[in-house]
Parts: sequence; structure tokens; C-alpha cells
Amino acid sequence: MTESYGAVVFDCDGVLVEPTDTAVLIDAVVDAFAAFGVDIDRALAERTVTEDAVPIEAAREHGIDPEAFWHSRELRASLAQQTHVRDGGKSVYDDVVALSRLDASLGLVSNNQHATIEFLCAYHDLPSFETAYGRQPTLAGAAQRKPKPDNIERALSDLGVRDALYVGDSEKDVIAARRAGVDSAFLRREHVTDVSLSVDPTFELPDLEALVGQLSRPAGRP
Repeated sequence: MTESYGAVVFDCDGVLVEPTDTAVLIDAVVDAFAAFGVDIDRALAERTVTEDAVPIEAAREHGIDPEAFWHSRELRASLAQQTHVRDGGKSVYDDVVALSRLDASLGLVSNNQHATIEFLCAYHDLPSFETAYGRQPTLAGAAQRKPKPDNIERALSDLGVRDALYVGDSEKDVIAARRAGVDSAFLRREHVTDVSLSVDPTFELPDLEALVGQLSRPAGRP
């Protein structure tokens, strides 16, 4: 059974629900600049999203306080994703139901906004996670995103365990787990079929059904 792990902690986007449509996030960056009277080049907005970057210098160049800009950007990104979900986007993966068979504490740690994570959990009626962290809408919150281990470590502290598995769909997830001192599972879902990793996860699995099957094997059985 899963006695080898006191807890299993999950990423959200690309693991429990489908990844966000990039255009939704790009629009949020454009709209955030527009709120400060700046008509930003969409190519720049796209780069900040694809590179997962905080456009501090771009904000300063236009005389915008970076903290105020980022808070506006995060609010708009969260609200845009919530609208996208209500319109049928970011569907929950069918295999999430397999998590009910795990005999371990469950947590959630995402790089998405905490408000977005709260919405997704409620809207999709996701499993009852004992603790959940998304990023706060501040520059300090952005600095704590994975591959930093901060929020994984907070989740483990909440759960009162150190023997844990972190499940994600990116290299950042594997690195963050390693830095937090826990094992990792990389889910090679369809959107990351061709992704190459420079670090080795503890497990590489196609989906959550395979994950639950792996964790349910008797000790010592391959």
C-alpha cells in the first residue's frame, strides 16, 4: 500500500486539470498594462508568459510600480482563468477519481495563483486536499514559485510529514521536490510527450491511474 509515503502532494495544472490556454494569460498581461494606460506589444506579453517571467523592467520603463502592476496582472489572470473554466476550458482529467484510492494525506502545491487554485478545487469538486498552496499576488509570492521548494515545504509542515511524494508535469516540479527533500513523480501527459528532462524523477508515469497503481503495489514488487 502507500505506507511508504505519509503524504502525496500534487501540482494542479497539467496534473489534475488541463493546462491553461496560453492566450488567456497573454491577454491578462496586455490588459494589466492597459489598466495603467500602456499599450504593450503583444509579443512582449507572450514572452513573459512563455518564459514564466515577471516583467518588472517593462513596468518600470513605463513608470509603473512593479508591485502594483504584478498585483493587477495576477488578479486579471485569475479572473480570466475562472471565466475560461466556466466557458468549458481547463477541464478536470477523468483519472482524478483514482486519488480516492490513495491511503495517504493529500496536498496541493501549484505555481498558479492561490485564488485560481481555490476556484478550481471548488468548481471541479476536486479531492479534499488537507492543505493547498498557490502563489500569492505579490512579487514575493512570485519569487517563491517552483523550482523553489518553499510552498512544498509549507505543505509538508502542514501535513506533519517528511516522507512524501510530489507529483507534477514539469522539470521545475522534479527540481522543487528534490530541493524539498522528497521523491517526485513526473506525469508524462499528452502536453509533455516530447519534453526532455535534465533531472531524473523517482517515477515517470503516464497518468494518475498509473500513479495510484504504482503506489498500491506490495513492497518489493516491481
